[in-house]
Amino acid sequence: MKRKSKNETIEAQGSVDAFRLEEFLPYRLSVAANRVSRLFARRYSDSFGLSIPEWRVLAVVGRYGTVSPSAVGTWTAMDKVKVSRAAASLVSRGLVKQAQDPNDGRGRLLSMTRKGASVHSGVMPLARDLETQLAEGLSKQEWTVLNKALVKLTAHIVEAEGADAAGGPD
Repeated sequence: MKRKSKNETIEAQGSVDAFRLEEFLPYRLSVAANRVSRLFARRYSDSFGLSIPEWRVLAVVGRYGTVSPSAVGTWTAMDKVKVSRAAASLVSRGLVKQAQDPNDGRGRLLSMTRKGASVHSGVMPLARDLETQLAEGLSKQEWTVLNKALVKLTAHIVEAEGADAAGGPD
Protein backbone atom coordinates (compact mmCIF):
# COMPACT_ATOMS: atom_id res chain seq x y z
CA MET A 1 0.00 0.00 0.00
CA LYS A 2 1.41 3.36 -1.07
CA ARG A 3 1.74 5.88 1.70
CA LYS A 4 0.61 9.43 0.90
CA SER A 5 3.21 12.16 0.92
CA LYS A 6 2.81 15.10 3.26
CA ASN A 7 1.79 17.33 0.31
CA GLU A 8 -0.86 14.82 -0.85
CA THR A 9 -2.24 14.64 2.69
CA ILE A 10 -2.36 18.45 2.96
CA GLU A 11 -4.06 18.74 -0.46
CA ALA A 12 -6.65 16.12 0.49
CA GLN A 13 -7.27 17.82 3.83
CA GLY A 14 -7.53 21.18 2.08
CA SER A 15 -10.26 19.88 -0.22
CA VAL A 16 -12.19 18.60 2.82
CA ASP A 17 -11.63 21.86 4.69
CA ALA A 18 -12.79 23.85 1.65
CA PHE A 19 -16.28 22.33 1.92
CA ARG A 20 -18.69 25.05 2.97
CA LEU A 21 -22.14 23.86 3.93
CA GLU A 22 -23.63 27.28 3.15
CA GLU A 23 -22.48 26.86 -0.47
CA PHE A 24 -23.72 23.25 -0.83
CA LEU A 25 -26.76 23.26 -3.16
CA PRO A 26 -28.86 20.61 -1.34
CA TYR A 27 -28.41 22.54 1.90
CA ARG A 28 -29.27 25.87 0.25
CA LEU A 29 -32.40 24.42 -1.35
CA SER A 30 -33.47 22.96 1.99
CA VAL A 31 -32.93 26.24 3.83
CA ALA A 32 -34.85 28.23 1.20
CA ALA A 33 -37.71 25.71 1.16
CA ASN A 34 -37.91 25.65 4.96
CA ARG A 35 -38.00 29.44 5.17
CA VAL A 36 -40.69 29.70 2.51
CA SER A 37 -42.71 26.96 4.24
CA ARG A 38 -42.47 28.75 7.60
CA LEU A 39 -43.63 32.00 5.97
CA PHE A 40 -46.57 30.24 4.35
CA ALA A 41 -47.35 28.27 7.52
CA ARG A 42 -47.63 31.42 9.62
CA ARG A 43 -50.05 32.97 7.14
CA TYR A 44 -52.16 29.83 6.67
CA SER A 45 -52.25 29.17 10.38
CA ASP A 46 -53.12 32.76 11.27
CA SER A 47 -55.83 33.07 8.62
CA PHE A 48 -57.24 29.55 8.37
CA GLY A 49 -55.70 27.40 11.10
CA LEU A 50 -54.04 25.16 8.50
CA SER A 51 -50.66 23.49 8.70
CA ILE A 52 -48.55 23.13 5.54
CA PRO A 53 -49.44 19.42 5.11
CA GLU A 54 -53.13 20.24 5.59
CA TRP A 55 -52.94 23.05 3.06
CA ARG A 56 -51.23 20.77 0.54
CA VAL A 57 -53.90 18.07 0.94
CA LEU A 58 -56.63 20.69 0.62
CA ALA A 59 -54.98 22.16 -2.49
CA VAL A 60 -54.75 18.76 -4.21
CA VAL A 61 -58.31 17.75 -3.31
CA GLY A 62 -59.50 21.19 -4.43
CA ARG A 63 -57.77 20.83 -7.77
CA TYR A 64 -58.51 17.21 -8.61
CA GLY A 65 -61.81 16.57 -6.80
CA THR A 66 -62.02 13.07 -5.40
CA VAL A 67 -58.56 11.58 -4.87
CA SER A 68 -56.88 8.81 -2.92
CA PRO A 69 -54.46 9.64 -0.12
CA SER A 70 -51.70 7.89 -2.08
CA ALA A 71 -52.34 10.20 -5.05
CA VAL A 72 -52.12 13.17 -2.68
CA GLY A 73 -48.79 11.82 -1.46
CA THR A 74 -47.51 11.50 -5.01
CA TRP A 75 -48.56 15.01 -6.02
CA THR A 76 -47.23 16.64 -2.84
CA ALA A 77 -44.13 14.47 -2.29
CA MET A 78 -45.34 13.86 1.28
CA ASP A 79 -45.04 10.48 2.97
CA LYS A 80 -48.08 8.35 3.82
CA VAL A 81 -48.04 9.21 7.52
CA LYS A 82 -47.98 12.95 6.90
CA VAL A 83 -50.81 12.71 4.34
CA SER A 84 -52.83 10.49 6.67
CA ARG A 85 -52.47 12.85 9.63
CA ALA A 86 -53.29 15.92 7.56
CA ALA A 87 -56.30 14.22 5.97
CA ALA A 88 -57.56 13.01 9.37
CA SER A 89 -57.29 16.55 10.73
CA LEU A 90 -59.16 17.99 7.73
CA VAL A 91 -61.86 15.31 8.09
CA SER A 92 -62.27 16.03 11.80
CA ARG A 93 -62.63 19.75 11.04
CA GLY A 94 -65.25 19.05 8.38
CA LEU A 95 -63.17 20.40 5.48
CA VAL A 96 -62.68 17.08 3.70
CA LYS A 97 -64.73 13.91 3.72
CA GLN A 98 -63.36 10.43 3.40
CA ALA A 99 -65.20 7.54 1.79
CA GLN A 100 -64.41 3.97 0.85
CA ASP A 101 -63.02 3.53 -2.65
CA PRO A 102 -65.64 1.53 -4.59
CA ASN A 103 -62.85 -0.04 -6.69
CA ASP A 104 -60.72 -1.05 -3.68
CA GLY A 105 -62.34 -2.26 -0.49
CA ARG A 106 -59.37 -1.19 1.60
CA GLY A 107 -58.78 2.10 -0.21
CA ARG A 108 -60.10 5.51 0.76
CA LEU A 109 -61.03 8.54 -1.28
CA LEU A 110 -60.90 12.17 -0.16
CA SER A 111 -63.22 14.89 -1.40
CA MET A 112 -64.01 18.46 -0.44
CA THR A 113 -66.96 19.47 1.74
CA ARG A 114 -68.76 22.80 1.29
CA LYS A 115 -66.90 24.14 4.30
CA GLY A 116 -63.63 22.89 2.78
CA ALA A 117 -64.45 24.51 -0.57
CA SER A 118 -65.03 27.80 1.25
CA VAL A 119 -61.69 27.57 3.04
CA HIS A 120 -59.99 26.49 -0.21
CA SER A 121 -61.37 29.51 -2.06
CA GLY A 122 -60.05 31.75 0.72
CA VAL A 123 -56.62 30.11 0.84
CA MET A 124 -55.87 30.23 -2.88
CA PRO A 125 -55.67 34.04 -3.16
CA LEU A 126 -53.42 34.06 -0.09
CA ALA A 127 -51.16 31.48 -1.74
CA ARG A 128 -50.99 33.53 -4.94
CA ASP A 129 -50.26 36.72 -2.97
CA LEU A 130 -47.41 35.00 -1.12
CA GLU A 131 -45.99 33.68 -4.39
CA THR A 132 -46.17 37.18 -5.85
CA GLN A 133 -44.38 38.54 -2.79
CA LEU A 134 -41.59 35.98 -3.28
CA ALA A 135 -41.37 36.77 -6.99
CA GLU A 136 -40.82 40.45 -6.20
CA GLY A 137 -37.37 39.50 -4.88
CA LEU A 138 -36.29 38.56 -8.43
CA SER A 139 -36.56 40.09 -11.86
CA LYS A 140 -39.19 38.63 -14.17
CA GLN A 141 -36.43 36.89 -16.14
CA GLU A 142 -34.83 35.48 -12.98
CA TRP A 143 -38.23 34.19 -11.80
CA THR A 144 -38.80 32.46 -15.14
CA VAL A 145 -35.33 30.94 -15.13
CA LEU A 146 -35.76 29.76 -11.52
CA ASN A 147 -39.05 28.04 -12.32
CA LYS A 148 -37.63 26.35 -15.43
CA ALA A 149 -34.54 25.26 -13.49
CA LEU A 150 -36.65 23.79 -10.69
CA VAL A 151 -38.74 21.80 -13.17
CA LYS A 152 -35.58 20.48 -14.83
CA LEU A 153 -33.85 19.72 -11.51
CA THR A 154 -36.94 17.94 -10.17
CA ALA A 155 -37.16 15.78 -13.30
CA HIS A 156 -33.49 14.91 -12.92
CA ILE A 157 -33.99 14.01 -9.24
CA VAL A 158 -36.97 11.80 -10.08
CA GLU A 159 -34.84 10.04 -12.70
CA ALA A 160 -32.01 9.57 -10.19
CA GLU A 161 -34.45 8.25 -7.58
CA GLY A 162 -35.68 5.72 -10.13
CA ALA A 163 -32.14 4.58 -10.79
CA ASP A 164 -31.49 4.31 -7.04
CA ALA A 165 -34.69 2.33 -6.51
CA ALA A 166 -33.75 -0.05 -9.32
CA GLY A 167 -30.33 -0.61 -7.82
CA GLY A 168 -28.66 1.92 -10.09
CA PRO A 169 -25.40 1.47 -11.86
CA ASP A 170 -22.50 0.14 -9.77
